[in-house]
Amino acid sequence: MSPDHNPLALHTWTLDTTPLATLLEIARANGWDAVELRRLDFERAEAEGTSEAQVLDVVQRSGLVVSAVGVTMGWMFADGPERDKLLSDFTRSCAAASTLGAAIVMSPVDRGTGDVSRAAASVRRVGDIAAEYGVQLALEFNSQAAQFNTLESVREVLALAAHPACGLLLDTYHLQRSGRFEQDFNDVGPEEIAYIQYSDVPGSGLQPGYATDRLPPGAGVIDFAKVRQLLVDKGYVGPLSYEAPNPGAWARDPTEVAREALQASRDRLIEVRAQ
Repeated sequence: MSPDHNPLALHTWTLDTTPLATLLEIARANGWDAVELRRLDFERAEAEGTSEAQVLDVVQRSGLVVSAVGVTMGWMFADGPERDKLLSDFTRSCAAASTLGAAIVMSPVDRGTGDVSRAAASVRRVGDIAAEYGVQLALEFNSQAAQFNTLESVREVLALAAHPACGLLLDTYHLQRSGRFEQDFNDVGPEEIAYIQYSDVPGSGLQPGYATDRLPPGAGVIDFAKVRQLLVDKGYVGPLSYEAPNPGAWARDPTEVAREALQASRDRLIEVRAQ
C-alpha cells in the first residue's frame, strides 16, 4: 500500500459475476491496494468443491491485502438453528479475516424489524466472537432496511451494546440515500468509525428497496471533495472499499470496470489521508 493515501480496496460484489481468482488477478494487475471479501465468496467456492482453506490459499497467493471479510446478515434477530448457523458463519468469517491479516469483519444490519435491546445483545455476542479472533466488527446501516435505515439507529444499538470490538461502518451510498449525509458524518466521533465503503448514487431513477444501482465516484450526485475533507477532519486513515454492485457493470468487461473505478477513486479520494 502507498503510505501517502488511504488504501483503496475493491469489494468483490462490484465484480459479482467474475470468478474470485480472476477478480483477484484483475485487482492486482490494475493497481488496487486491497480487496474486500464476502462470506458468499467462500460459499460459492464450496458449492464448486473448493474448500475454505483452498480459497484462503488463493487469496494469500494473490499478494493482495484483504481490507475486510464480510459476514452473513440476519444474526441480529435470528432464533434457534438459524441463529446457530449464522453465528457459526460469523465465526468462520472472523477466522478467515484473522488468517488473512484483515482487521475488520463487516456486517449489514438485519433488513427486518425487532427489539433494539435484543439487537444490542446480539451485537455483544458477535463482538465477543470478533474479539476472540483479534478483529473488529464494522456494523453498517442500510438505507433500504425496514428499521435500521439511519446512522442514528445503528449508533443507538452500538451504544447499548458498548462492546470494544464493535464500531460503525460508514457507506457513502447509504449515507446519501438516508438524506442526512453531511449532518450524520459531522456528528460521528472519529473513535466510532471502524471502516468506510464508498460508491456514488444516481441522480434519478432511485427505487425504494433497490440498492444495486451504485456508480463510481463522480458519476452520481455525491460531492466527493466534501467526502474527502470529512474523512480528513475525522482523521480516518484506514481502507476505503469500493462497493458498487450494478447489473450494468456486471455485464461489462470486468477489467475495464475495475480500471475505470480505480481511476475515478484516485481522482477524488487519493488525498484523503491527513498530512
